[in-house]
Amino acid sequence: MDAVFGPATDGETTYAPRLVRSLREDMIVLLDRNFAVQALIEAVTLRSAHVLVRVKENRRLPVLRRFPDGSWLSRIGPVPVRVVCCEITISTSQGRRTGAYRLVTTLTDPFTHPAGDLIGLYHERWEIETTYLEIKSTILGGRVLRARTPAGVAQEVFAVLVTYQVLRLAMADATASRPGTDPDRASFSIALNTARDLIIQAAGVFSGAVIDLVGTIGRRILAALMPDRRVRTRPRVVKRAISRYNARGTVDRTTYRATISVHILTPAP
Repeated sequence: MDAVFGPATDGETTYAPRLVRSLREDMIVLLDRNFAVQALIEAVTLRSAHVLVRVKENRRLPVLRRFPDGSWLSRIGPVPVRVVCCEITISTSQGRRTGAYRLVTTLTDPFTHPAGDLIGLYHERWEIETTYLEIKSTILGGRVLRARTPAGVAQEVFAVLVTYQVLRLAMADATASRPGTDPDRASFSIALNTARDLIIQAAGVFSGAVIDLVGTIGRRILAALMPDRRVRTRPRVVKRAISRYNARGTVDRTTYRATISVHILTPAP
């Protein structure tokens, strides 16, 4: 949809407000707690879009009204928000780990947007890591950009991002054509390789007056859907890409099957 980038002397909180220009009505923006600032939340709401953001646990958010699902109405500056507090427990064969989350959203109706649904949606935000993997490892094949000038770098970055977004749209159209199919089951590699083959062969460039939302890419995706994604977790470690030696000590790099339980916390009177 949009992207901004520039010198590393500017932080991500400086670049983020520039993306507000591309928001439309009924969009929802998922933000990390580093972006839970009043000015940005106000800017998003002025575009008639919505926000779902994590905030720090010690942030003071007064209880103006309680809702049946355990959430409550509060306010950040002039913007009315709904607050959802929860404990998330991840259980594996190695034990259990519990963490507290506090989410704030401008979706204030608890009946159309239950607290449990919002928690599940926010968990999807971590799939951005999959996006980074597909851009760097699948599209670029681990290579760096080829451009040698600032203008060339900008052009190449946008080209990669546009390619990624177009393929994702094709994958979404394909899975949407088969109700009940989780978009996570669509293979990005199949979409990329099929698109590359079609371009090289110049096949199916014009399909007449018939609008085919699934298309060749979609049909190949649906013919080889991946199995449902399992809930898995892996201990976070600091990668040392510039060193040929392992990190000091024993690092657990095993991926464990996990179960997740969520307990919504209600504020004290």
